[in-house]
Amino acid sequence: MSFNKLEIIEPILAAVQSQGYELPSPIQEQAIPILLSKKDMMASAQTGTGKTAAFAIPILQNITRSNNTLAIKALILTPTRELAMQIKDSFDNYGANLSLKALAIYGGVNQKSQVKNIKKHPDILVATPGRLLDLINQKIIDLNQVQYLVLDEADRMLDMGFIRDVKKIIKLVPEKRQTMLFSATLPKSILNLANSILVNPTRVQITPEETTLESIKQSVFYVKISDKFKLLLHILKNKEYQSVLLFSRTKRFANKITKQLNDHHISAIAIHGNKSQSARTEALYKFKQNQVRVLVATDVASRGIDIDELSLVINYNLPDVPETYIHRIGRTGRANQKGNAITLVCEEETSLLKDIQKHIQMEIPVNKEHPYNIEIKDTKAKNNSNKTQMTQTKKKKKNHHKNTPRNYHSNSKKKTPSNKSKAK
Repeated sequence: MSFNKLEIIEPILAAVQSQGYELPSPIQEQAIPILLSKKDMMASAQTGTGKTAAFAIPILQNITRSNNTLAIKALILTPTRELAMQIKDSFDNYGANLSLKALAIYGGVNQKSQVKNIKKHPDILVATPGRLLDLINQKIIDLNQVQYLVLDEADRMLDMGFIRDVKKIIKLVPEKRQTMLFSATLPKSILNLANSILVNPTRVQITPEETTLESIKQSVFYVKISDKFKLLLHILKNKEYQSVLLFSRTKRFANKITKQLNDHHISAIAIHGNKSQSARTEALYKFKQNQVRVLVATDVASRGIDIDELSLVINYNLPDVPETYIHRIGRTGRANQKGNAITLVCEEETSLLKDIQKHIQMEIPVNKEHPYNIEIKDTKAKNNSNKTQMTQTKKKKKNHHKNTPRNYHSNSKKKTPSNKSKAK
C-alpha cells in the first residue's frame, strides 16, 4: 500500500514524499487510518518503525480540519530531550505545507526562550513531563483546549520515574480528547495506565521479527570479561565500521570505555543522563557528521538517537531486559539499509543471552573467528546436571534418616512424629 491510499490530504502527502518516503511502514499503514477516524489507540512498536509519522500525520490532518483557535491542540509527552526535538522536527517536516506551529520544551536548558515561543501560540506541543509541569505551575501553559494526547515511549517514561508526573498532566487535559499510547513493551503497569486513560482503544502491535531482525546481521562473540576491551579493539580494526554505536550498562562505564578508546586513537564520545543538554546535542551532532567514529551510550540516553546509516551496533554489556536488546540493535538496519549487531558475551552473561534468544525466537549465530574466543558450556545442561546432583543428595539424606533408628526412650521429652511436624 502507498501513502496515496491512506486518505492523507495533499499538502501533507506532498511533504511526506519530499522527505523521500514512498511506502508506509507497517505501523503507519495500520495506525494512520485508525487515528484519522479519531479513535483511541494503544500501539506496541519499537524505535525505528516509523511510529512518529504514524501519529504526527493524523494529528496534523485532524487539526487542519478543525477550528483554528489560538491554543495548544495536541500534546505529545516523551521521556527525553532528544526525542522531543526529533518529534518536533517531524511535525515541522510533515506539516511544511501547513500553517501549523510545533514547539518542543524540555529541561536542562534555560526556560526563557521556550516561554517566548509559547507566547507565539503553538498548535502542537512536544514536552518532557518535568519541564511541562514546571511551566504549568508557573501559569505559563494551559492545556484546557488539548484535543489530541500522545504518550510516546510510555515504558521508558515509566522506567525513568515520570509516571506520576504523567498522571498529573493527564488530569489537566480535557476528558473529551483522542488519546494515543505508544510503547515498545507493554508491562502490566503500562496496561493499567492504558486502561485508565483510553476509551475503547484499537490495539496495534508490530512484532520485532517483522520490523528489525530480518534486516540485521546479528552475531555473538564469546570472550572472557577481562578480554572484552581487547576484542573491541580487534573488531574496530575493520574499517568498514565507520559509525559505531556501542552500548554500556552504566554511565560510569560509558565514560571509561570512551576514555580507553580515545587513548588508543579511536575517536569516541559518550552520551548519557549525566551529560548536559548542550553536551548531548554536541555529541549527537559530531557522530552524525562523522567527526567521531564511536558513540558510547546508555540505554536511556539512546532513546532519540535516529541515524539512517549506522554501520554497527555493539552490545558491550548485555541488557537485563530482553526487549532492550531489540531497542539497541534497532538503531542499525534502517531506511532499507542492511545492519550489523555484535554482542560480546562473557560466561557470566550466558543466562541473559538465553533470555534474549527466547524472546526473539531465534538462536544468534556465534562467531568464533577471533583471537579471544572461549568455549562456553551449555548452561542448560549445566543446570540439569546441578538439579540431578541436588536430587541425588536429597535421596541420600532421605535414605540416611530412613535407616537411622529413632530412640523414643531418651532422657529428653518424648517426641512423636506428629509433635515434630507441628514444631516445624
